[in-house]
Amino acid sequence: YVTLHNRDLSQRVKPKSDSLAPPSHESRQVGREQTVIHRIGPVSPAPAPLPETGPRNEPKEAAAAAGLEGSGASLGAASKEDRQWKEMKLQLDDLPGILARLSKIKLTALVVSTASAGFAMAPVPFDLTCFLLASLGTGLASCAANSINQFFEVPFDSNMNRTKNRPLVRGQISPLLAVCFAAACGVPGIALLTLAVNPLTGLLGAFNIFLYTCCYTPLKRLSIANTWVGAVVGAVPPVMGWTAATGSLDAGAILLGGILYSWQFPHFNALSWGLREDYSRGGYCMMSVTHPALCRRVALRHCLALLGLCAAAPALDVTTWTFPVISLPINLYISYLGFRFYRDADRSSSRRLFFCSLWHLPLLLLVMFTCKKPLLEKEEKGDLLAGNHGRAVEIRLP
Repeated sequence: YVTLHNRDLSQRVKPKSDSLAPPSHESRQVGREQTVIHRIGPVSPAPAPLPETGPRNEPKEAAAAAGLEGSGASLGAASKEDRQWKEMKLQLDDLPGILARLSKIKLTALVVSTASAGFAMAPVPFDLTCFLLASLGTGLASCAANSINQFFEVPFDSNMNRTKNRPLVRGQISPLLAVCFAAACGVPGIALLTLAVNPLTGLLGAFNIFLYTCCYTPLKRLSIANTWVGAVVGAVPPVMGWTAATGSLDAGAILLGGILYSWQFPHFNALSWGLREDYSRGGYCMMSVTHPALCRRVALRHCLALLGLCAAAPALDVTTWTFPVISLPINLYISYLGFRFYRDADRSSSRRLFFCSLWHLPLLLLVMFTCKKPLLEKEEKGDLLAGNHGRAVEIRLP
C-alpha cells in the first residue's frame, strides 16, 4: 500500500518537474513529497496464519458446545414437562391407601377410641352388638367429615408442607370420587347410628359432621374462634358413646366431653406453634400465628382445667374418689409442661407438650375406666332411693 501510494505521489510530482517551472519550485515539491512519505509510517506486517491444529479442533469445540446446548434444552424441556399438569391413572391396588389418607385414618381411629371410652364409662351393662354398631357408625361419620374437609381445603393445603401430599392436592383422586366416598360413608353412618343405636346418637353424629365441615372448616380462614369450635367437635364423640349406651344425655356424658374439650387445647396449640409458618402460608387464622401470647395462655389454662374436671368425676358419681388421686401426677405433669410452654414460648417446649398430650389422654381414660364406679353399687343406691320414696309415700297415706 505504501509503495503504490509513493508511486502515485511521484507520478503526480513528476509531470510538474517536466514543466517549465523553476528549479526552486521543483525542490519544494520534492520536499513536500518527502514530507508526505515521512508522515506515512511503515505498515505492520500481516498476521501470521493460524496453526494447522486450530481448524481441526474447531469441529470438536463446536460439537461440545452443541452438546451442552442440547443438554440444557433437554433439561429445560424436562422441567417444563414436570411443571405441566399430568393425567394420573388410579390403580385399584392404591385405592385403599388413598381413601385411608382422604379420611384421615389416624384421626378417625382417635375419634372411635374416645367414643368407645364414653360407651365403656356409661353406667349400664355392656352390650357388645350396640358397641360395635356405635363404633362403626361413628367411624363412618368421621370419615365423611374428614373427606369433605379435604375437599374444601385443596387450594390452601397445596401451600402447606404438612398437607401438600394429600390425595386431592396431588390429584391421586378426583373431587367427584372424594365427594361420592364422603356420601357413601356419611349417609350409612348416620342411618346406622339413628336406626340401629338410637336417634339421639344419630342426631349428635349429624350435628358433628355439620359443625366440622360447615363451621370449623371455613372459620379456619376467618377467625381464631375456629379453635374453640374444633374443640367442641372433638368433645362430641365420647358424648355419642355415652348416649349410645344409655340413650340419654347425663352429667357423666358432659363430664367426658369436658375432659376431651380441655385436652384439645394443649394438644392443638402446642402442635400449631411449630407449624406457624405453614399455617401462615395456607392463610389460616390460628392463635399461634395471630395471637401467640393468647395461644400459650389458653393451653396452660386448660391444662389446669383438667385437674378440676378429674376432681369433679366422683362428685358426679362417674368414678370413685381414687380417680382424682391416681390421675393427679399425670395432670400435674402436663400442667408443668403447659407452664413451660407459656414461659419459654419456643419450639422445644411446645414439642414436649404435644408429645405429652399424645400419651396423656389414653392413660387418663384408662385410669378413669379402672376407677369407674361399680354398676352394682349404683343399682343398690338407686333401689335405696326408690325404697325411701316408697316409705315416704306410705307415711303420707292414711
